Amino acid sequence: MCEHMIKFRGCHGVVTVELAFDLSEALESWSHIRREMLKSVPDAFSRDEWAYLIAFLDPANLGKPFRESFGSHDETADCPNVIAAPLGPIGLWLPNNVSLLGPLMLILLSLTGSKLRMKAGSRSLDLAGEFLAFARSHSPRGALRDYLGACVTHEVFEHEDPRTAEMARQSRVRIVFGSDKAAEAIHSLPHPIDSVAVTFRDRRSEAWIEPERCNESVLRDLIKVFAIYGQAGCTSPSRVILLGADPSTAVRIRDQIVKLWPSVIRRRPAMNIVSDNVCAWQLARTTGWNSVLVAENQAVVSLGGYDLKTFPSLMEMRMIPSSRTEARARLPENIQTIGHALSNSADPAWMHLFSGSNITRFVPLNTMHHFETVWDGQDFWAQLFRVIRVQA
Repeated sequence: MCEHMIKFRGCHGVVTVELAFDLSEALESWSHIRREMLKSVPDAFSRDEWAYLIAFLDPANLGKPFRESFGSHDETADCPNVIAAPLGPIGLWLPNNVSLLGPLMLILLSLTGSKLRMKAGSRSLDLAGEFLAFARSHSPRGALRDYLGACVTHEVFEHEDPRTAEMARQSRVRIVFGSDKAAEAIHSLPHPIDSVAVTFRDRRSEAWIEPERCNESVLRDLIKVFAIYGQAGCTSPSRVILLGADPSTAVRIRDQIVKLWPSVIRRRPAMNIVSDNVCAWQLARTTGWNSVLVAENQAVVSLGGYDLKTFPSLMEMRMIPSSRTEARARLPENIQTIGHALSNSADPAWMHLFSGSNITRFVPLNTMHHFETVWDGQDFWAQLFRVIRVQA
């Protein structure tokens, strides 16, 4: 039952959004939780992950989905041209490799007020469940606390579990993060005839950096962006492209990254990661990569060319000197994000270069992981609403 109406004015005219709760009260409740988050970091989260969630919960950021989908808030507006209401129950299948997506999606989807059932990755750290427990225990009395307690379900099970079919059957919106095979299997299950399917499949990203921009600040950003997920994250740079770098410059940049790494990433990796890094370094060198181990075997930084063989390795940063033209021609089919550190990223030549490509995000290097309601080229948050066109 939609009891609250909020008016916006945007490109579609006046939009009235119907919600089952007071949005301003919900935003204040998230702000309260945010203040509680400043007091301590739960063991399941790294300090960087917790800090990112705190920044994400900034009230101005939480208002963005409404502004970007419907326009600016305007309660003085006249009769609506469009009425938007939440579609209904949402089924969310989270990935195994990027655990922070769970808390981020929980926050965004809570703003619709729709019933939410989350299936966490069965082979990853379950940050969705950890954050939900924290939010439930620290939210003040009110609509958000009631919503988190009664309308959000969190479970961990394999895709083959019968609960997957149950989720699909009950969801008006199915949001799937994962491989093409997993997404196709879920969307092929029986589901409501008027339901919406939102799919985020396997993607790769790259960092494009010009040598003249490789100062210490940029290289520190690169290390931070890579280290949080390594090769596992869709927004992590699977390759670092050094645009126009000659061989000696590329080696100098590689060596500077190796030197800086321990001062940027201070946590010691688990023993299995250390062993994996030593193995990755040995394999990379046998196939022609100019690879160096970071101190205490924290990571591997490899320098080479596009055609050199690679092996699965979580913490191997692969760097490739390249021209603009070759970098464009060598983009992977499933490219998502280009994180850039360029002398003039506003140059129209970049837009021309990317024309016809599959790139969905061209963003500053240090924002590669910043999650938004427009993702992989689709405004997924707007799809959570049923829209009625109104004409007098």
